[in-house]
Amino acid sequence: MNMNNKNILIGLAVIVGLVLVFWALGGARIPGSQQETQLINGEEVVLYKDANCGCCGVYASYLQKEGITAKVENVANLDDTKSDFSVAMNLQSCHTMKVGEYVVEGHVPIEVINKLLTERPAIKGIALPGMPSGSPGMPGPKTSPFVIYTIGGAEGEIYITI
Repeated sequence: MNMNNKNILIGLAVIVGLVLVFWALGGARIPGSQQETQLINGEEVVLYKDANCGCCGVYASYLQKEGITAKVENVANLDDTKSDFSVAMNLQSCHTMKVGEYVVEGHVPIEVINKLLTERPAIKGIALPGMPSGSPGMPGPKTSPFVIYTIGGAEGEIYITI
């Protein structure tokens, strides 16, 4: 075997090894497979966002770290999406998520989403208005408690403060 062939074989072996490690660590997603969209408590997760919003991408990464792969849909007009899901103006944030039958507006921590799905209250969803510092997907320290409100039911009632 000449030196050129030996170098090619070593290069191929390294590439195959790296691909296998990447797959083993969960870095690869097979389109159309069950790995593509994971569930929270058995509910499909779809994140609606503006294609140019960086913090929405960071929030999707936060979900990924929590073991959830949301289906991300970039939409041209988020106002229409928020209107379709009945998210009042004073409860809005930069992205809207559908988790099964519920709407989750903004940078809501996963433990609050799990609480919602466990309790299953008779509301349309929950919202963390604005883009609070230190909330999942937002930089900086947490400067005050996160107040999560209800959507639907008793509109704007406090669901939980954390």
